[in-house]
Amino acid sequence: MTRRSIARHRTRHAAIGFLLSIALTLVVTSLAFAHAVVYPRASKVGAYEKYVLRVPNEKAVATLRVEIHFPAGLRVTSFADVAGWQLEVLTDSAKRIVGAVWTGTLPPQRFAEFPFVAANPKAASKLVWPTYQSYADGERVEWTGAEGSKSPASITDVTTSGDAAAGSSTRVITWLALAMAVLALALAVRRPDPRAVQ
Repeated sequence: MTRRSIARHRTRHAAIGFLLSIALTLVVTSLAFAHAVVYPRASKVGAYEKYVLRVPNEKAVATLRVEIHFPAGLRVTSFADVAGWQLEVLTDSAKRIVGAVWTGTLPPQRFAEFPFVAANPKAASKLVWPTYQSYADGERVEWTGAEGSKSPASITDVTTSGDAAAGSSTRVITWLALAMAVLALALAVRRPDPRAVQ
């Protein structure tokens, strides 16, 4: 191989490595959305919103208990029945709903959704949803961390516009990761230019 072809070869491998690293970063970011998440991720100031807490079972044993604490300024008004799960509504001394506990059985590789309706705050804010997931082996995972952490709390942006684009971010990141991986694969399997080989 000539020096030029060797340089091209190295550049190609560097490009493949770069694309794969970006794809891996995007995949890891998208996996963060696989945790306990409240949808929608964006809503409108003062609106009555149907929220859904989605909890996947990410372990080899069943999830038996899911607990959520509602953000201050949010007024929860009602819950939907979820087949196979018992609901306990948590209230404060003023009888305001401050949280909920669902008990049931969520097998491995399954997810459950827990819907409720609430009135949003009348000012723009971020709703943070601390959630706790208890497993059959005694482990209790606290989804209460900051964004980007191993166990982040879900966040809903309450704005005057209620831009729903935030709710589609998972799909966008996943498609970007797939595109990067496909491009890296195409570069990796592409045959070298025969004119560059001597």
